[in-house]
Amino acid sequence: MQPLSARERASNLNELAHNTFDILVIGGGVTGAGVALDAVARGYSVALVEKADFASGTSSKSTKLVHGGIRYLPNFDISLVHEALVERGLLLQNAPFLVSPVAFVLPIYEGDKHPVGMPFTTPKGIGLNRLLDAGLWMYDGLAGRRNISRHHHISRQEVLERAPTLVSEGLKEGFIYYDGQTNDARLTMAVLHTAVRSGALIANYTEVTGFEKANNRITGAIVHDVIGDQQFTVRARHIVNATGVFSEQVESLAEETPELLVEPSKGVHLVLSREQLQLGDDAIVLPETEDKRILFIVPWESRAIYGTTDTGTGDLNHPTASQDDISYLLKYLNRYLTVSISEDDIISTYAGYRPLVKPRQKNASTAKLSRTHAVIESPSGLVTITGGKLTTYRRMAQDMLDLINRRDSVKPVHPTESLPLQGSAAWPLTQHELQRRGTRLGLSSNIIQHLGGAYGSNATIIMDLVEHDPGLGLRLIDDLPYIKAEVIYACRYEMAMKPADILSRRTSIVLEDRERGQGVVDEVTHLMAQELNWPSSEQQQLTQTYLSQIQNQVTAEKHQI
Repeated sequence: MQPLSARERASNLNELAHNTFDILVIGGGVTGAGVALDAVARGYSVALVEKADFASGTSSKSTKLVHGGIRYLPNFDISLVHEALVERGLLLQNAPFLVSPVAFVLPIYEGDKHPVGMPFTTPKGIGLNRLLDAGLWMYDGLAGRRNISRHHHISRQEVLERAPTLVSEGLKEGFIYYDGQTNDARLTMAVLHTAVRSGALIANYTEVTGFEKANNRITGAIVHDVIGDQQFTVRARHIVNATGVFSEQVESLAEETPELLVEPSKGVHLVLSREQLQLGDDAIVLPETEDKRILFIVPWESRAIYGTTDTGTGDLNHPTASQDDISYLLKYLNRYLTVSISEDDIISTYAGYRPLVKPRQKNASTAKLSRTHAVIESPSGLVTITGGKLTTYRRMAQDMLDLINRRDSVKPVHPTESLPLQGSAAWPLTQHELQRRGTRLGLSSNIIQHLGGAYGSNATIIMDLVEHDPGLGLRLIDDLPYIKAEVIYACRYEMAMKPADILSRRTSIVLEDRERGQGVVDEVTHLMAQELNWPSSEQQQLTQTYLSQIQNQVTAEKHQI
């Protein structure tokens, strides 16, 4: 396992400033990570810079699903669904420790007219179940040989057995269908690690502030090291803008007129107690909303993730759930469940922006925004990849590299289709070994399961740390499976530079803990300080910064309308 510590970051910054690369990727979310991986896999020299932390934007704010997007079928977005289902299958193959199948219970109620967000209906909703069945057959068929399992019809009784807190009044029957689940931030780290293993140089907290040009062509990016407060230029033959909802801002730095309009759409999620919802291993699809959205309740270790909304824009750097967003989600939760859930029951909320795209030309259709991705080449040579969704990150990267191959008059190859991500080695054989070793070290079963699911075969390194110092096997928070050794691992192998990097992205503590990490930030910062040689004054400052950020977020949720 290649180290990725503050020392490697400093070394990388030096390399970035003094070398010329084939490709510079701007953006350290899952799309940028995917582009970096595909590029090194095709033999290019690659650099990647990210203005904040890796996966700190949309790539840690999703519903944590790897799915085809069942709600796009009624809109006849067949190609989009097919592409996503193929990618779902490849992720299950290439990252088996990180992506797992999950069954979805889809209940059908008397009087439903727009289940799964169907834009059309039938008189009095008669025959909708047959239409849904046909749609689910299509969903299975579009996945082809990579389908997880066929959907099937279930009785009213089985719906209530699988989802006992669903309202029984008016419930007629249901369906079970299958999709995948992942940890989005961990997936991004796995993709980045795989790229680094093949030679990519990456750095977080490195913001592009401008471009260098020669003969009206971009030759380099001016980069500000946010942590070291220094500026340097990274030169590359091809520069890729993979910044999602910030794509237009980066294009404007190049004095470009964007060809696409990126319209951010905010998705809000609530994190709730799985026990309180009596949620088993199956996810639940809430059948109908007035605005024809689709809402999921998805099991997430001891928690449940519930969402999502599709609302307007706001501060792109600090998306928050407004009172309206929270009220909207609670309204439907309490309509369809027998347990009463109030704001006091919410463990945490989170929000992220999807980069939905539409053409800028006035004569183009803007009737609906699309999740379909777009690769755009500007006159100055900057190439922008935007749109898409978590599930299709690999295909987006592949399309980007195909364009760069054509620029270089090279025949495109697609190596990432069968490239296992870092941590997948000999899985599930390694999984059994982790279980045996973890038990020997005295780790509880849910800690062992968590380590395997988050790190794959790299969990052996964390167990090495525990073996050397048993105190590192202690939990950070009593009712969550995260242990102290993960903090050390994040500093040494995942370029964690600030407490929020660990609490919000290397782990999901900020989502799963009712205090959002405030009670443990002192301990995390202390462990990081030992690794990163922080003086006590810097420890205190970083702790206070984290606490202020969390308190500002909570305040914004309570007062934003």
